[in-house]
Amino acid sequence: MKFTLHQTDVNSKARAGTMVTDHGTIETPIFMPVGTVASVKSVHQRELKEDINPDVILGNTYHLFLRPKTEILKKAGGLHKFMGWDRNILTDSGGYQVYSLSNNRKIKEEGVKFKSHIDGSTHMFTPERVMEIQRTIGADIIMAFDECTPYPCDYKYAQRSMHMTHRWLERCITHLEKIPVEYGYAQTFFPIVQGSTYTDLRKQSAEYISGVGAEGNAIGGLSVGEPAAEMYAMAEVVCDILPEDKPRYLMGVGTPINILENIALGVDMFDCVMPTRNARNGMLFTAHGTINIKNKKWEDDFSPVDEMGLTFVDTEYSKAYLRHLFAANEYLGKQIATIHNLGFYLWLVREARKHILAGDFLRWKTIMVKQMDKRL
Repeated sequence: MKFTLHQTDVNSKARAGTMVTDHGTIETPIFMPVGTVASVKSVHQRELKEDINPDVILGNTYHLFLRPKTEILKKAGGLHKFMGWDRNILTDSGGYQVYSLSNNRKIKEEGVKFKSHIDGSTHMFTPERVMEIQRTIGADIIMAFDECTPYPCDYKYAQRSMHMTHRWLERCITHLEKIPVEYGYAQTFFPIVQGSTYTDLRKQSAEYISGVGAEGNAIGGLSVGEPAAEMYAMAEVVCDILPEDKPRYLMGVGTPINILENIALGVDMFDCVMPTRNARNGMLFTAHGTINIKNKKWEDDFSPVDEMGLTFVDTEYSKAYLRHLFAANEYLGKQIATIHNLGFYLWLVREARKHILAGDFLRWKTIMVKQMDKRL
């Protein structure tokens, strides 16, 4: 992967760059739709390409390992061919899913023993095994195996966990050098900064991760329940240490406002289930605030979902029609809402990029945050 930093905003730390992999160009800042099980929920791949048009999507190692299983993905020729997606894919290592399975897993130095949420079968993830799985999945960007600490988290636990994540990282790197790529194109490896919400641990981890010299770096263990102010504080501490000439990925974040605030701190890459999950529950993000489309107030409102007309949804369908679909429990409603939300997120990061390049990002961000922080 080649990363080129084109410009940093003069009034903030926001950056505009370009990442080039064997599956194409990724313009940053970027939001990656989450395709956990080889599918972005409620969206056909054709719609994903034509209506949302992301440069990269995300898959999940834990879920793909359990279903359809890595042997199926290998027979298919990798995840790209299996799901009919010829652009970039990033895979999360499964560390967050292990964190979320707190009642069904046991963490040791060797790795993590866990029970499948599907059938209760027992499995073991070690740093070495996770590297092998991600080689077989065949994503363009793959993540180190880490432990995601909960919030709140005891300092000593966070410290022990961070050091174990660093030791796991060394094992990931050592093993990755031994196993060849599967499908004839390169994979880019990102280590992950941990340290909970403790500034000294975050600094220590960011310095350690920077020293590894990877092609890109990730920030994990945030957006797990901590106040937004703490998330921003930790992201700023880490971004000030991570190399300027490498992309920075803040995992699992977040709301549109979270994304803009973290772009201002120097983050380049984001992913989150929020736009798709909220869409399926009737919550729509717009440039002027959030809409609960199930509310009766939209019953006879024939205006577009977003007056700015940011996605094709806004030119084809009214709020009244979309509310009707949800009231009738029609699947099309979830589909339209999902396309809208993902389209809005992609519009937002691309608009941020334009303003970074134009030199007025901070002024634009301040206006957008105020507008979006409303319930319509």
